[in-house]
Amino acid sequence: MARGEGRAQGLVRVAVVVRAGAAPLWWAGVFAAGVGVLVPGVTGRRVGVMAGAALFIVAAAVVSYARRKRYTALARSAARAGKHDVLQDRAVSVRNWRRGHRWWLLLAFVVALGGSFAVPAAGGMLLAGCGTGLRLKAAWLGRRERAHDALLWVRVDWLAGNGGRPAGKAVRAYRSTGIAAGDAAPGGARRRTAALV
Repeated sequence: MARGEGRAQGLVRVAVVVRAGAAPLWWAGVFAAGVGVLVPGVTGRRVGVMAGAALFIVAAAVVSYARRKRYTALARSAARAGKHDVLQDRAVSVRNWRRGHRWWLLLAFVVALGGSFAVPAAGGMLLAGCGTGLRLKAAWLGRRERAHDALLWVRVDWLAGNGGRPAGKAVRAYRSTGIAAGDAAPGGARRRTAALV
């Protein structure tokens, strides 16, 4: 047995980590593209927007489908979480990811904004496409969780130092719980509380 396997572990939802970057990338991209449209740029607005639309579609597809085989393999071999394992709150997982990536997000936004002087809106639409791809990947994980009636978790100490990479090399296996565990719904969105009747 690997060191630490017999002890209780802190677990974080896989889909929450995947989804954590979707909103910041989307909104940074939308804002950068909006500002970029105001600048004529080298290529002109029409060419910039068309190039941006193509980049948006490509980025969304690439990010959405990246490493799906790895996620599937880890999910297939997921072990049941122990009753003493600590499930991390959704808000904490999202905050950790965003804190760990804040400088990268800022740099990506600045580059997208600066790129508008060459190709208007294209950089912003690329960022928005990456955010959309993460949301699509989280939705795919959510469909898988519903189909198997089990939520997927990963050990906190197996994530990268910035709170990301839930399918990275350090991750050796996932854990699973029932569909009602934790405070996040399948796919990593906030869980809606049932209305009182």
